[in-house]
Amino acid sequence: MALEDEFKEYAEKAKSLPASTKDADKLVLYGLYKQATIGAVNTSRPGFFSPAERAKWDAWKAVEGKSKEEAMADYITKVKELQEVPST
Repeated sequence: MALEDEFKEYAEKAKSLPASTKDADKLVLYGLYKQATIGAVNTSRPGFFSPAERAKWDAWKAVEGKSKEEAMADYITKVKELQEVPST
């Protein structure tokens, strides 16, 4: 299976991760997804009064150096890892 097809498959699977998935893990997925689909951060950092948007921007900025393929592979690995975590 091509990497892009597998990435799309896992992007769908990510939508059904357990509700107990930590926000930090969701931010990692967000950053990797944006890096894989858009590339480097192309917006300015949101202001202090938008903490959720600021956290998302920071997560994307944290993976800025990765290539599209690296970001896709890391995203797939992270979704697999989160699917294996037993629900508490």
